[in-house]
Amino acid sequence: MTDLLDRARGALHAQPFSMLLGAELMHTGTDELALSLRIRDELRQQHGFVHGGVISYLVDNALTFAGALSLGPKVVTGEYKINYLRPAVNGTLIARARVVYAARHQVTCQCNVYVMDGDREKLIAVAQGTVDRIGENGEHEPAG
Repeated sequence: MTDLLDRARGALHAQPFSMLLGAELMHTGTDELALSLRIRDELRQQHGFVHGGVISYLVDNALTFAGALSLGPKVVTGEYKINYLRPAVNGTLIARARVVYAARHQVTCQCNVYVMDGDREKLIAVAQGTVDRIGENGEHEPAG
């Protein structure tokens, strides 16, 4: 499992945008993983809450990394839907994603995003999406 975690961390660190935001891969299992991101002022919107785009980024990456656990490393997000439940202000964001259905070229994943502030964890967003395997030419492979 350590080899899988190391490879996944390598993939995350190869993403300049992820490094700009400061995302970290906390855990990976056979069909689930967790990403974290420490909240800081640069990630807030005008009301002091973490910007929805930051939370959406975490969902997108967590879903895709979870999908890669079933499909291999050449994957992209096909689509996802997110529901924002409450704002996050302080602490660390944690996105936990897992595969709920896997086909040959596409998986369906779910992701819950929490904010950890001290020892309290609050659910702030839920999402579901599909992740597609990409072919050698970068195109999505047919589902099924």
